[in-house]
Amino acid sequence: MGEKVGKFEDLEVWKEGMRLATKIYGALNTCRDYGLRDQMQRAAVSIASNIAEGYERNTNKDFVHFLYIAKGSCSELRTQIYLAVEIGVFDKATGNELLESTRKISAMLHNFIKVRRERF
Repeated sequence: MGEKVGKFEDLEVWKEGMRLATKIYGALNTCRDYGLRDQMQRAAVSIASNIAEGYERNTNKDFVHFLYIAKGSCSELRTQIYLAVEIGVFDKATGNELLESTRKISAMLHNFIKVRRERF
C-alpha cells in the first residue's frame, strides 16, 4: 500500500476487487440458480464499490468504515463460494481459485485498514 494514490482506480485492492467481480460474473454465466447468482454478484460488486465509495468520502473515518463493509462483503462472497461448490454450481478448482482471490482481497483490506487507522 505504499504506492502514490490519486484516485480510487489506482488502489491495488480496488483492482483486485474488480478482477474478482469479473471472475464471478464469468463463473456464474450459465448458473440457473438465479437467487444464488444474484446474491454472489451483488456481494462481488460490493467489494470494489465500497472501496471506491469510501475513498471518495471526506474523512479517513468514513473511508475505514467503507473498507470494513468491503471486507464484510468479501467474507459474504467467500461463504457463498463454499456453498456453490457444495451444491455443484462450481467445480472444486473454480471454487478454490475464487476462494483464494477472496482471501487475498480480505488480507489486503485488513492491512489497508490497519494502515489507515494507525497513520491517518
